[in-house]
Amino acid sequence: MARFNRKSPPPALRSPVRTTGRVLRTHEGGRGAERDERSELFLLAVGNFVSQQTSYEDGAARDDRFTALVRRLAVSDPEWTAGLLGWLRGEGGMRTASLVGAAEYVQARLAAGATGGPSNRQVVASVLRRPDEPGELLGYWTRTYGRALPKPVKRGVADAVRRLYHGASLLKYDTASKGYRFGDVLNLVHPAPDPGRPEQGALFTYALDRRHRPDTAEPPASIGVLVAHRALMALPVAERRAVLLAPDGAERLAAAGMTWEALAGWLQGPMDRAAWEAVIPSMGTMALVRNLRNFDEAGVSDEVAARVAARIGDPAEVARSRQFPFRYLAAYQHAPSLRWAYPLEQALGHSLANVPALSGRTLILVDRSGSMWGRLSDRSQLNRADAAAVFGAALALRAADADLVQFGTGSAPVTYRRGESVLKILERFGNLGGTNTTEAVRRHYRGHDRVLIVTDEQAAYSRHGDPAASLPARVPVYTWNLAGYRAGHAPSGPQRHTFGGLTDAAFRMVSLLEAGRDADWPWAA
Repeated sequence: MARFNRKSPPPALRSPVRTTGRVLRTHEGGRGAERDERSELFLLAVGNFVSQQTSYEDGAARDDRFTALVRRLAVSDPEWTAGLLGWLRGEGGMRTASLVGAAEYVQARLAAGATGGPSNRQVVASVLRRPDEPGELLGYWTRTYGRALPKPVKRGVADAVRRLYHGASLLKYDTASKGYRFGDVLNLVHPAPDPGRPEQGALFTYALDRRHRPDTAEPPASIGVLVAHRALMALPVAERRAVLLAPDGAERLAAAGMTWEALAGWLQGPMDRAAWEAVIPSMGTMALVRNLRNFDEAGVSDEVAARVAARIGDPAEVARSRQFPFRYLAAYQHAPSLRWAYPLEQALGHSLANVPALSGRTLILVDRSGSMWGRLSDRSQLNRADAAAVFGAALALRAADADLVQFGTGSAPVTYRRGESVLKILERFGNLGGTNTTEAVRRHYRGHDRVLIVTDEQAAYSRHGDPAASLPARVPVYTWNLAGYRAGHAPSGPQRHTFGGLTDAAFRMVSLLEAGRDADWPWAA
């Protein structure tokens, strides 16, 4: 009976992204694996900056694939789809994709006469988290489906309006550049004011007056920020710059809801050192990060710069901002002064704080092929290759024992030292041409306990379909997909896992699997 007295084999753990068994071709012509619809939509959603061109799909094609998947699953699997859309806007950090998805969810279910699952109204309200988003969703709906608004859209938007509209949000987001201003939204959805906020009725009336009768609109006395803003606006232009230099200048700007975007127009002059130093205390953390170059060009003092740096590098501020790591990398690459380098490096580290600390030996493969060099979005200069390298380096630094490798047509180790800066390690990565994931795995695997691959999965040289085919079945392989193309580079199954996005949710999945538990979708875990 001794044959039974052995260590148990590792459990056949599974993660939620699954393949169907059908063979597809990657965009590079390699043998790939088809994912089921839920998996395809999840990976596309977390990597999809709407209307964004990628190496292999133009923006329109990606958008069409996204909306088609949402529409099918909204009818066939509404619980799962509603969970995805709510999570996507919240922890997933994908704003536009979630708004588009909610609109398509509602339209598809109305067209099909579907009534089961989460209500259309609930799904619309769940994705509206910022005061300008009710107008954004209405803009998408009317541009796509016309001006007739179904009741669930009206009611979901109205629920969000009651939650999101207040005096400061009116000043920040109700601008002439918006297609749908606050007053337009109110006219379309007719929300009843929140009974718990007695001033909201007056706010709604003022928003309507600002839109339709701006010359006579009077801010309600019950909303202090609007009154303070009107007082600043009433100052003669010649007297406005003096406010910046007064001892209470910064407090007056903050009390009046004066944003940095609006300040130059109010001054009717340049944003010089005094202007920036007066508005910096009331700016959000990411607004600070985006304006570092402007601060340097205006010559803000070292004292003010030190306060900015302290906020940027504060772990609580980083957690509250819920920004992806690549936001800080982009700022680091474009900030002109070295005085911002260390706080941005700190912020990047804090944003990666939940990267799993892996025991044993780990092989980390980072895709640096040509298709990874496309920009993440039209508004960012950062590319997927650098985002992948930052994540791979962070994994290596936190692991007990890791080999970090870059790969393309060929592959090569990337050296690093314990405690070294992620940003310094990034400088050692290059551009390696094609995508030969299979060869990279074969060449560098030396009995590691696990393999992690950060890639867009568009392998060109994989004849047999699975880059990990040469590995023992017991060795877990984790793929981080950064692009969301249809075909994966390998089938899913026991010990073969695919994740999408660089979020805390993906990191937690690894922790669950390493602890011997199956991993569910992030919103169901």
